[in-house]
Amino acid sequence: MSHSHHHAHANDHDHAGHAHHHAGHSHAPQNFGVAFAVGASLNAAFVVAELVFGYLAQSLALISDAVHNLSDVIALLLAWAAAWLARQLPTDRHTYGYRRASILAALANAGLLFVAVGGIVVEAVDRLRQPAEVAGATVVLVAALGIVINGATALLFMRGRDSDLNIRGAYLHMAADAGVSLGVVIAALVIMLTGWSSVDPAVSLGVVAVVLVSGWGLARDSVNLALDAVPRHIELGEVRDYLGALDGVAAVHDLHIWAMSTNETALTAHLVRPGGCDDLFLHRVCGELAHRFKIHHATLQIEADASACRLAPADVV
Repeated sequence: MSHSHHHAHANDHDHAGHAHHHAGHSHAPQNFGVAFAVGASLNAAFVVAELVFGYLAQSLALISDAVHNLSDVIALLLAWAAAWLARQLPTDRHTYGYRRASILAALANAGLLFVAVGGIVVEAVDRLRQPAEVAGATVVLVAALGIVINGATALLFMRGRDSDLNIRGAYLHMAADAGVSLGVVIAALVIMLTGWSSVDPAVSLGVVAVVLVSGWGLARDSVNLALDAVPRHIELGEVRDYLGALDGVAAVHDLHIWAMSTNETALTAHLVRPGGCDDLFLHRVCGELAHRFKIHHATLQIEADASACRLAPADVV
């Protein structure tokens, strides 16, 4: 092929034939090690407390909440491990490093949610058929503790929820759990006042609804990222229009945008620019892609004539 190749990456240095630019590159998980450690420890201790007192109090709502919280502990550990892996250096075998581990962790966490709610539904239906007496005072005290622990853990992840899917997942899970614990407290108080034991499994089904609502978006986004879909915050048409409107660019083809990790986005594209380009042009384009679209790893191929490129047709990938 007779055209030239130019690659532009989002880093700090300039080298021959490359334009490098680093602009606001977000590595949210790197800053959340303490949050993951504290959150996982607090919730693990709370799971044990809920299981013990839930069994003693014969409260399915408390036990089901413990099962859900256990899935959240596992989710926090997976996200923490993925964040650590994402910081490891590339190798000859894994040339992008292990950034994609964060996407796999989000996918696994979404699966854990659905497994957990399945078990809760089975137990709740069985308890609706055969209600059991619940020690309301114990349930109120333990669930109230859950409001404090889950609420505090959610606050740890609040500032990073918009920059990383795993951080957002942790935040949503913890915030939802705080709400669920509040529901358990209300159910226990109703049982103490009315003696309606069926309220307990009904609240368990409410737990399922909350988990499904909070987890559906995580499942959808993690599956999309695993399938190399364009991240939700980016409109492919807007990026194509921006590249096509660049000075001297006659056409854009073979444009691909995908997630390298839950907080890093990559782009490759062929730009038909008969007049060629220099490093300053590439540097400027990469800077704008990072600033406008939060795409920090861009690789651009400059071509003088698209007719020589086998990837130019729209139906060719």
